Amino acid sequence: MNLPISLDPLLQQYDGPDVRAFVIMGSYARGEANPFSDVDLIRFVDDDALVADADSHLIDGYLTVVSTVTPAQVDGWFTDPKDAVNTIAGICTARPILDRDGYFAAIQSRVHAFEWTAELQAKANRWASREMVGLIEEVHKGLAGIERGDIGRLLNARFGLSWLLSNVIKVQRGILIGGDNRFYEEIAEAVGTKSEWVRLRRIAFGIEDADGHTPILCEQVRAGLRLYVETARLLHPTLHPEDAPKIHATLARILATIGED
Repeated sequence: MNLPISLDPLLQQYDGPDVRAFVIMGSYARGEANPFSDVDLIRFVDDDALVADADSHLIDGYLTVVSTVTPAQVDGWFTDPKDAVNTIAGICTARPILDRDGYFAAIQSRVHAFEWTAELQAKANRWASREMVGLIEEVHKGLAGIERGDIGRLLNARFGLSWLLSNVIKVQRGILIGGDNRFYEEIAEAVGTKSEWVRLRRIAFGIEDADGHTPILCEQVRAGLRLYVETARLLHPTLHPEDAPKIHATLARILATIGED
């Protein structure tokens, strides 16, 4: 790795008897860094009581983020579908700076052998179904925002009906994201770049189309509402029986209010 800064002061600051490894993740580990890339330093500890928020440091103009990972959090990568999709691919490319007794090497070996099991899929289906119920509130905000021209409601709805719907599909389909900056393309590829879901999501995010048109806020929210409908259709076989009636009633309300494309 060609790191732009020395990490020795941080290693000394964050080291201790419970620290088992320090590793670099993200663009520097993958060899894809640019002058604006963060340096992502992960500290592995062997005590679950040492859970901590990430710390940020600005060193010679480079943002360096130090995160702490406990054994319970590592276990979550293999048992919680939300943790798995956000972490597994990144750990595959992570590079150790310090690895006491092969602690991180053992974790990385588990990651390389990771499989998306039937148990994980069942958990992902259940979570996605519940999340679709939770997003009914965003649907109502979007419908009210369109009716009233309420910018606040439209902005709130736009977030839920773009980012959060993307997250639903990412988790339910077990899409192991290689990095935060890759989520848009990798989810599109998994669903199908020519699919209606991807077309609607592009508009919901406000991305300029091939003709140079950038959708305005109201167009984005309308597309997001239809994206909710399309997401529910994709998830239909896996919706939980308790959630399905609420979701289907919401689809009917969307279609009755704004119609199909």
